[in-house]
This record gives sequence, structure tokens and C-alpha cells, in this order.
Amino acid sequence: MVNRNYLNRSLADGIRKVGFRKWYEHELLSSHAHMLLALLSTIALMATLELFHGSSLGEKLLNALLFMISGAVGLWALRRYLYLLSHAEALADQANCQVCEAYGLLNVVEDDARHDGVRVKCRKCSHEWTLLP
Repeated sequence: MVNRNYLNRSLADGIRKVGFRKWYEHELLSSHAHMLLALLSTIALMATLELFHGSSLGEKLLNALLFMISGAVGLWALRRYLYLLSHAEALADQANCQVCEAYGLLNVVEDDARHDGVRVKCRKCSHEWTLLP
């Protein structure tokens, strides 16, 4: 499976390169960066509404365009924030070994692209299971 998102590693690639805990931390940081972008877009929306008062027709059209761009960026950032956060949390819930109860000590056995899961093995006790996003 080829990961086309260059900012966020796929789960299997992330576990292989930096480990599950670092991958999870990066996903949370990335999601919160998107939340910040959504907040800044909301501020930009309010600022463009303020600029409507006392402006000429050309400026109002430009403000309307900026309003739509800010709204689109804000909605995209909010959706991305919610996706990244829920995806990371769903996988974190599955990262406990059922045998030895170790958290996040995983090695990738195989990346199961057909079933959208990643087969992992506990580093502590070698128990295998599948992480499903």
C-alpha cells in the first residue's frame, strides 16, 4: 500500500520507522495543528465580516471571496482534525497486548491492505493480532 500523504505516515510505516507510541504522538500533534488551523480560519471569517461595513463594492466582493476561502479551509481543517483524532484513538485502544498487557510495544508482521488492517506482534511476548482502523 503506497501512502500518498507525506505529512502523516501510514500505521505500518510509522510502526516500522518510529514505533507505535511516536506514531500515535505524531498523529495527535498533527490533529491538534489542524484544530488550530480551524480556529484561525474562524478568526479570519469574523475579520472578513467586520470588513464588510463601509467598504466599496469591489472590496465587498473580495471580502466575500476571502470569507468563502476561510470557510472552506476551516471546514477542511475541522474534518481533518476529527478524522486524525478518532483514527489515532481507535488504534490506541487496540495497542494493548491481550496476553502480557504491554502497551504500544509492537512490530509489524504484515500490512494487510485487503482488509485495511495491520498485523502486529508484541515485542514482549510475541503475541500476534490485527489492528483495524
